[in-house]
Amino acid sequence: MTDATARAIAAEGIGSLILFATVVGSGVMAQRLAGGNDAVALLGNTAATGAVLFVLITLLGPISGAHFNPAVTVLLGPRDRWLSFVAAQLLGGILGVLIVHAMFDMPLIEQGSKIRTGMGQWIGEFVATFGLLFTIVLGSRQRPDAVSALAALWIVAGYWFTASTSFANPAITIARALTDSFAGIRPIDAVGFIIAQSLGAWAGVQVAKWLAPLAPPR
Repeated sequence: MTDATARAIAAEGIGSLILFATVVGSGVMAQRLAGGNDAVALLGNTAATGAVLFVLITLLGPISGAHFNPAVTVLLGPRDRWLSFVAAQLLGGILGVLIVHAMFDMPLIEQGSKIRTGMGQWIGEFVATFGLLFTIVLGSRQRPDAVSALAALWIVAGYWFTASTSFANPAITIARALTDSFAGIRPIDAVGFIIAQSLGAWAGVQVAKWLAPLAPPR
């Protein structure tokens, strides 16, 4: 393994740890401060997630591509890094959830109990992940300097207009199944989310590549 590859894998693990910890931690904090007002809690959760996503993509993008998401890795990343990147994303992300539990004096090991299932939720995850990959591909081809902001803004919007609150990431879905907090999901419901995310991601990439094909080499 080259030094560059090791740094890229580390960047995916560290970035996923920070991102997943932010998603879950801001959900816990927002719920505690909102006094039962779910709209206020979601607003806090949204702001923190969008902010940290912009920071992480900007800083770690040059090192690993800043995937933090198996759907992005498998559809847009080099095949020789699929396994290592996805493993780093899952391990780093789960560690991030455990750190949040420790910070907030929660049991380290939990199981999500929030019900998130049904056609509306699955359509929401399809749309959220479609839009994320669509944004990344088109942004990379037309405004590569703006991808950090574009991806972060898509997720911020997705929190509010999709029925599922825009998980848009199979790894974070698994991690959120391990927390019984505002950001949690029942493990049994995670399967439907991951299937919808995978289909949406594939469709988003195909549509984006059709709309903005790469220029043929001269």
